[in-house]
Amino acid sequence: MALRIGVDLGGTKIEAIALDASGAEVFRKRVPTPRGDYGRTLHQIALLIGEAGEGTVGIGIPGALSRVTGLVKNANSTWLIGKPLKEDLERILGREVRVENDANCFTLSEAVDGAGKGARVVFGVILGTGVGGGIAVEGKVLTGPNAIAGEWGHNPLPLPGPGDLPLPACYCGRFGCIETYLSGPGLSRDHEASTGRKLPAEGAVKDEKTFARYAERLARALAGVINVLDPDVIVLGGGMSNVARLYAEVPRLWTGHVFSDRVATRLARNAHGDSSGVRGAAWLWPAT
Repeated sequence: MALRIGVDLGGTKIEAIALDASGAEVFRKRVPTPRGDYGRTLHQIALLIGEAGEGTVGIGIPGALSRVTGLVKNANSTWLIGKPLKEDLERILGREVRVENDANCFTLSEAVDGAGKGARVVFGVILGTGVGGGIAVEGKVLTGPNAIAGEWGHNPLPLPGPGDLPLPACYCGRFGCIETYLSGPGLSRDHEASTGRKLPAEGAVKDEKTFARYAERLARALAGVINVLDPDVIVLGGGMSNVARLYAEVPRLWTGHVFSDRVATRLARNAHGDSSGVRGAAWLWPAT
């Protein structure tokens, strides 16, 4: 039986999944990531794939492969940066491996059989420790010549007002990136700067002013995506995707920033939860 094997290489865990020809899950396992240790990371991935069985292999990573060097770039798991991850895994496994950005894998999963199923253009958003984005068109990931298509989190937040200043520094070396406002750490920073208190559990829901600032910034940022890409659906993932109020509030707010008399784009919660990334990695290999 031909399997599609997917691996989600995260900062804290590595998860592997195997799907049969119908897309049904036949294997799943999750282990801690050997943080800071590239060699052990390779070893752990190889062990998981060996347990999953024989089949095609796709891997989602928190970064991308450089079109110039083939090495990992833009990874917040910094021990991967500059490493020939694809080449090393193919040597260890003795088979071809497809490597893609984790937000692209999330988007592909939701486009194939998730919240964006049947939509022609899907924009996927991860609102977690970082802020990622991906684009799927007719069930295929759009990557671009620079391997950065959908890297929405490292655009500047549109129309910064007095309440958005000073522009926060981002790990990428720039200031005022969308990620610095809409990531989990960015939300906590904003709440503490405004109130002088740490953000409590579920604070984005319970603190009205913090929630209002977050929703308004998300609406501004997503309006820019709609104006450029005009997707059929935007699917949210990551921890903040669990805040149910966003799905009514953000579309109400983005209307004033979208260059149209009507906004038909849907804002949807992901269908596969934190499994979307690993499922999308498996779907990097289409049906044969």
